[in-house]
Amino acid sequence: MTEDNANLKAIPLKNVKIKGGLLGCKNELVRKEVIPYLWKALNNEIPDADPSNAIENFRIAAGESDGEFVGMVFQDSDVAKWLEAVAYQLTSNPDEELEKLADSVIELIEKAQQPDGYLNTYFTIAEPDKKWTNLAECHELYCAGHMMEAAVAYYQATGKRKLLDVMIRFADLINDKFGTKPGKLKGYPGHQEIELALIKLYKVIGDEKYLKLAKYFIDERGQKPYYFDKEWEKIGKTSYWSNFRKLGMDYFQAHKPVRKQEVAVGHAVRALYMYSGMADVARETGDKTLIEACQRLWDNITKKQMYITGGVGTSGYGESFTFDYDLPNDTAYTETCAAIALVFFAQRMLHLDAKAEYANVMERALYNGVLSGISEDGKKFFYVNPLEVQPKVCEKRNDHKHVKPTRQKWFGCACCPPNIARLLASIGEYIYSNNNKEIYVNLYTDSTADFYINNKEISLKQRTNYPWDSKINLTVTTNEMVKFTLALRIPGWCKEAKLKVNGESISIDKIMNKGYVSIERIWDNNDIVELILDMPVEKIYANPQVRENIGKVALQRGPIVYCLEEVDNGTNLPAIYLPANTEFSVEYKEDTLGGVIVISSEARRLDDASWTDNLYRTKEIKYKPVKITAVPYYAWGNRELGEMLVWIREGC
Repeated sequence: MTEDNANLKAIPLKNVKIKGGLLGCKNELVRKEVIPYLWKALNNEIPDADPSNAIENFRIAAGESDGEFVGMVFQDSDVAKWLEAVAYQLTSNPDEELEKLADSVIELIEKAQQPDGYLNTYFTIAEPDKKWTNLAECHELYCAGHMMEAAVAYYQATGKRKLLDVMIRFADLINDKFGTKPGKLKGYPGHQEIELALIKLYKVIGDEKYLKLAKYFIDERGQKPYYFDKEWEKIGKTSYWSNFRKLGMDYFQAHKPVRKQEVAVGHAVRALYMYSGMADVARETGDKTLIEACQRLWDNITKKQMYITGGVGTSGYGESFTFDYDLPNDTAYTETCAAIALVFFAQRMLHLDAKAEYANVMERALYNGVLSGISEDGKKFFYVNPLEVQPKVCEKRNDHKHVKPTRQKWFGCACCPPNIARLLASIGEYIYSNNNKEIYVNLYTDSTADFYINNKEISLKQRTNYPWDSKINLTVTTNEMVKFTLALRIPGWCKEAKLKVNGESISIDKIMNKGYVSIERIWDNNDIVELILDMPVEKIYANPQVRENIGKVALQRGPIVYCLEEVDNGTNLPAIYLPANTEFSVEYKEDTLGGVIVISSEARRLDDASWTDNLYRTKEIKYKPVKITAVPYYAWGNRELGEMLVWIREGC
């Protein structure tokens, strides 16, 4: 980490209260609707939805029920993420009944744990003699990692150690099983996740063996001879998943040692979980080679392989990155979990070096690629988040089968819904960061936060209707005068910002540092900071190497990317052209999509009235004037089934 922001970290979730705004609305949605809905799904209580059976699997493994394992080999992770989301909500909103329910699940998990500490319902029920034999495909370490994260979160929320002790026993077993010493397996997870989870466990328990184990999994990955090749030979060249071996080592990011990897490849979620783990290990050990690798991979993703929505992972084949500037709109995979993982990676990079570019991407992914994954009522979800949809194409074209024109009640592979829940439930951890002399405001939302600077208690009250309103007011509350730096992010999309402290205008240019304005002063009680971030509608252009978007523009206001929907603009959205000199009007509509800013403008549409049955013709193309309406991308698909389009043709 750099010297000028050493020890920068997120403040504890319990110290942040989100009062309102879009993020507050989504956080409340998780508490009131999503967590109860997920519980029903985990218990197979959602009509006409794919069964989860995740809770029943634990009952079977615990000896409380009879039956066979049902679901994906990683089904346990859905329960873990639900518990983690519950823990975050209990931190912010104590709920006796919800805590009792979580306690009962934890008791069930404890009963399912084997005497040696092993915990995985698939292998306990279905293949008890094949533990640790197929790390490449069968997610044992991935499930362990998610349950570790849940255990840490629940302990921090409630002070209860039962799940934490369960996972310490399992972590100790894993530590005894893996490593470079004789008799240990020199393996690593097929799906990364445990690396960052072990760091969380280390930071709570303080036992360095968990840090060393996380570092081992990072260091061993990609070494030759490849562990997964040896493993495959040992199990008779058989695969759990059909044709899995054809994906290659880069699918796992195991094609070369992590410090030598230069571009993001393979399964996007695996990659970003690994990069997050790399950043965590680098932070704890000061490993500059890991930091350099993280920066290199960050640059490749955000400058050459990221959609305007913050979505990543272009291809449905392997849910993977492909190559630089390959960003098709209608076949974009952009898994919700990948956008969530990008938020994780961005925050960790921010805490290695407090540059606004990391928080800018964190904000972009959050407000667009993440929020698009959940419906307005919190009961339907997108796994895939394309930037252009034509329902008939999704239905009829096999190469678009992964794209759904409406959100789904549940999935056979249901990693995304509980992942959204745990992120939005913990969003207070992403708004602010601090060390012993600085407070960073990374995200703007109506909230209050408590800090300690030089052992002095400080409260910061943020009042704003961001992202719809450009005005942000911050009030400092302290019992005594205290010196610290308040660093406010000036978003990359903002071309003009105004700043006042206690009514006095401040020149932003003189105090800019890596995209933050750094206000260093001795603060007194009720000092007020006013920040205005100019939010005009902007037309965004893609790099010409993104071939699908040549001659097109996307609309963005503040952090929000916009789209056209058929319900507002009619069919055949690609026939709409936006004039180069068009003007935009904005209006907040409280009764639309939960309350959003809507963008309107004059445009042109290809006039197809004279075409009749002609497929091709030589006559002059005609256009007609139309008025278009654009809504936030994250909110599309909440009204009627229909087309959607982010990138609009420019011209005429």
